[in-house]
Amino acid sequence: MLPLTTSPLSTNTGAKAALLQWLRAFWPAPVTIDARERWRSLLGAALGMGLTALISHWWLGGTPGGLWLLAPMGASAVLVFGVPASPLAQPWAVLGGNGLSALVGVACARWIADPVLAAAIAVPLAILVMLWLRCLHPPGGAMALSAVLSHWMGLEWVWHPLVVNMVLMVGVGVVYNTLSGRPYPHVQTRAQGHATDARAMHFTEADLDVALAQYNQILDVSRDDLQDLLQHAEMAAYRRTLGGLACADVMSSDPIAVEFGTSLQEAWDLIHKHHVKALPVVDRVRRIVGIAS
Repeated sequence: MLPLTTSPLSTNTGAKAALLQWLRAFWPAPVTIDARERWRSLLGAALGMGLTALISHWWLGGTPGGLWLLAPMGASAVLVFGVPASPLAQPWAVLGGNGLSALVGVACARWIADPVLAAAIAVPLAILVMLWLRCLHPPGGAMALSAVLSHWMGLEWVWHPLVVNMVLMVGVGVVYNTLSGRPYPHVQTRAQGHATDARAMHFTEADLDVALAQYNQILDVSRDDLQDLLQHAEMAAYRRTLGGLACADVMSSDPIAVEFGTSLQEAWDLIHKHHVKALPVVDRVRRIVGIAS
């Protein structure tokens, strides 16, 4: 019996398919929001950054060093107004993520003379602190790096503009997002006893917890929002497959029925004869008044 061999052609085809699949991962998925939501995000970011810059410049423009607006706040504005439901965009994430990361950056700038080494340590250390204190916020990495590269040796260089910038950004985010129909802060964990529609679920909350544990990655969506999204997907599938289904599609065109007053023995014989599980009971004008099974 000859040994099985793989042809060079099939090997090349498989390699090309794997390469194409890998390259497709670089292509972004479409943003599934309508024009209204796009404009809501744009106007919110403009309002948030505009008010933050205006008030900060008026308040802090004359301070020594002239530092009144920090660049990472632009990235915070993207999260606060673009994805206000994200765990990364919540008030504690903005305040704690930026503030604590700034402290990490100042400490690294003080105690590590080499700026390359300080930058390499400040960002991962900031991530560690944010994960530990549940305030993961991507602009926090930029805040730590800014402190190192700008040689912020004293807290006065960062806390005055940082506190003002953060409070203003979060304050505008709370007001604007709430008024525009996006609750902010966004509830990340349901209260105990919160009712869910069990009819719309083929999975339990325990199943979702197991799946998240196996996935073992940080998602930019809360657990409860993910559960709601999966429920909506299931309901959309039901409507697609069953939404156009009518009773006439599954019922017999001329169903076997018994009239009111028919003996039980006769109904029983009809069930056995026609191999059915139930018989509709009708009145003299063929209106259903009951069922015999």
